[in-house]
Amino acid sequence: MDPVVLALVAEWWWIAPAGAGAGALGVIGARRGRPAGRRLELDAAMHDVRQATDAVTRSRADLKVARAELLRTQAEQSAGRVGLGAVLESKRRVQAAERAVKVAAADLKARRASVQAARATLPASRAPLEAMPLARLRDEHDRLTARWIAYETDAAKAIDYPAMSDASSPALQEFLREQRLALELRPASLDTRMAPADFAAYRDAVRRATHAFDAAEHDARRGAGERAPSASTTTDWSALAQELLETAQGAIARSAEAWQRDRRRRPGI
Repeated sequence: MDPVVLALVAEWWWIAPAGAGAGALGVIGARRGRPAGRRLELDAAMHDVRQATDAVTRSRADLKVARAELLRTQAEQSAGRVGLGAVLESKRRVQAAERAVKVAAADLKARRASVQAARATLPASRAPLEAMPLARLRDEHDRLTARWIAYETDAAKAIDYPAMSDASSPALQEFLREQRLALELRPASLDTRMAPADFAAYRDAVRRATHAFDAAEHDARRGAGERAPSASTTTDWSALAQELLETAQGAIARSAEAWQRDRRRRPGI
């Protein structure tokens, strides 16, 4: 195993087992905003709907422009000022704009469904902090981190699935990039004040990291990426792992400070 990865695992070893359950100490510093409460997931879903609605409006406007440009190009062709290639290119742009409208409309539909799901799972007004949306999302992220560290610390898994520690695996490198972003966006504690847009960004980062990890696992179980790593890919791996290590080190310090502040505010904990 790369020495930098070993150091990184050593930093996170105490976090991963706790992350499998609720109430684990946070890793990364907070992004402050509105209070993180029972409506945070719902507010983030509504934020997503507004963003998706804007995307639909923009895509429809782009389609109108593309169609107008096609009409102009066709008129130019009739007058002999442009050739058939210009008309075909305008048609291609109209088709691309039509596809963009369909994609934006489908995304808006999915975002609206997410609002309904968030409303259905809204915690009770007196639910404990651990039942709030931010706590659930952090717990989901902790479970993902624990899954990854298991491949770095479990000798049997390392032997069975060597690709999960293979510096030349593009799928694993993609996971590490997404995991780094998720860690940067992760709040330090369960009661961090957070804006809906920041919650949505963290939620999406965790989902991308999860999908990337699932893809890396799938590749590993198919036996992909078993070739010996080259010097260049090992260097790339080391650089990325070093960045993750530095992020984790800073995060642990910030999380400890947040925990100490909580203790001073609530001496009984």
